[in-house]
Order: sequence, then structure tokens, then C-alpha cells
Amino acid sequence: MIKNFDEVIQAAKLRGPKTLAVACAQDEDVLVAVENARKAGIAEAILVGNKSEIAEIARRQNIDLGNYEIEDIADLAEASLRAVELVSSGRAQLVMKGLVDTAIILKAVLNKEVGLRTGNALSHVAVFDVPNYPRLLFVTDAAMNIAPDVETKRMIIENSLNVAKALDNDMPNVGVICAKEKVNDKMPATVDAAELVKMNEDGRIKGCKVGGPFALDNAVSEEAAKIKGIKDPMGGKVDILLCPTIEAGNVLYKALTFLAGARSAGIIVGAKAPVVLTSRADDDDSKLNSIALGVLMAALK
Repeated sequence: MIKNFDEVIQAAKLRGPKTLAVACAQDEDVLVAVENARKAGIAEAILVGNKSEIAEIARRQNIDLGNYEIEDIADLAEASLRAVELVSSGRAQLVMKGLVDTAIILKAVLNKEVGLRTGNALSHVAVFDVPNYPRLLFVTDAAMNIAPDVETKRMIIENSLNVAKALDNDMPNVGVICAKEKVNDKMPATVDAAELVKMNEDGRIKGCKVGGPFALDNAVSEEAAKIKGIKDPMGGKVDILLCPTIEAGNVLYKALTFLAGARSAGIIVGAKAPVVLTSRADDDDSKLNSIALGVLMAALK
């Protein structure tokens, strides 16, 4: 099992390089991340976007564009669709978002003719290397599904299992996070937790162990689980935190990043190929980690 991001980078070097199709590549932060990934031996890239703007960024950042294939498409929607088409046709193995709204690139990903739709829900999985936590910690969904119902939560879990598998964790512990540890009809998240546990027990969710409802403390701390009398054997040993809403996931994501000093990576899953989306607030380490995570996922295909 891969336990930290140094191991993620090393594994990506061994299983890569894979080819990124970068949609609207005229983004300084993204181009620097792509160049770092190329230098690390993790990924090559096809740059789709405004060629003159890409060239100007490359000049400022001292990036040799001779190392890249460039497709000159200025229109954002057309460039996004072309980047996705490069993946669906097999010329690239994963898509990366550049200087374009997320909605535009996701529309291309879901295009009926050249897109990467599977029928499953798309969801975001963040992976954290948290100081003093003995394994990589997954948080889902912090960016895509606003208030998922129990069926959507099932699909979010299944999406996250593909990320865990890419990191050599074939039977992760999934903790359904709520505000308390007992089922309460007035708290729908706890009711969903009980149903998801039942789905796991009867084989509707496979490839993991699902537990809950858990509060965050007894999901990640064995001591807290012991003090609170949690009987579930995965108490304090959760790998994947399934959050009840996008607000809960987003707050946890940013708390781990900005308050806990965690290293991170993020990716959109549920399509036929991974979609790498980085934020301008992400540091260079996070951007490289996200590309490396996408490469490991592409290596599963």
C-alpha cells in the first residue's frame, strides 16, 4: 500500500509516463505543473489552447515547447472538447483542466459523441498525506455533488475505490461521516450511513468495508473510538471519509490543507479516464501530486 506522496511520485515514475491532454493550456500555473511532471518523468502532454498565449507563458517560465505537441484552438469550449477527444481516441490517457471554467470542461467530458461518460456520477476525491496519520487519507466529495442522496453516495464510494486501488489499497475502510455515531431519524446522514453499511453487507457495495455512522474523531482516532465505546473494528482506522454534503467535504478539505499542513492531491473520477483539476490556491507540490495521482489511475486501464 502506498502510504505517502513521496511513494506516489515514485510509483508514477514506474507506471508512467502517461500523456495528459491539457484543455485551454494557456494557464501559467498549469503549464509549470505540466513541465514539472515532464521533468520528473511522470507525464508527457499535448497542449490544447491559444498557441500564442501558451508561447508567451513558456517564454516567461523558460519552458521549451519543443518538448510538447500543441494544438492551436482559441475557443474554450472547442479546446476542451478536443482535449477530451484526444483521450477518448487513445492519444492521451488523462485530461487536465487549464484556463477554463470547470463547467465547460465537464460538459466536454460528458459529451455524448466524444466524451468519457460511464453512466456513473462524477465525484471529486482528495487524497491527503496528513502529519502523524499512518496512511493516506481520502476525502470525498468536496467539489462536485452538493447534497447527494444515498444512491449517489454509493456511486461516490465506488468512484473512490478506484483511486484507492491506484494507490495499492485493495480493501479500504470507508467511514460514513456524520455529526454523531448513532442512527437518528432526524439526521438524514445517519440514516444514509446505516443504509450504506447494509449495502456493503449484502454485496451491493463491494471491494471495501463500510462503517458508520462515524463522527470524524472516532473515524480517524483509535483513542477517540475507544473512549466513545465504538464497537466497529474500523473505528479510528478509516481510509476513506465519505462526507454528508459538499459543505462538510469542502471545509474538511481546506482545514486539512491550510490548518493541518497536509500534502494533497485532487482528481475528478467517475468518467472513463481521470480528470485532473487544480486550484490556483494549490501549491506546486499539490499540483504535481494531482498529476501523479492521475497517472496512477490511468495505469489501471
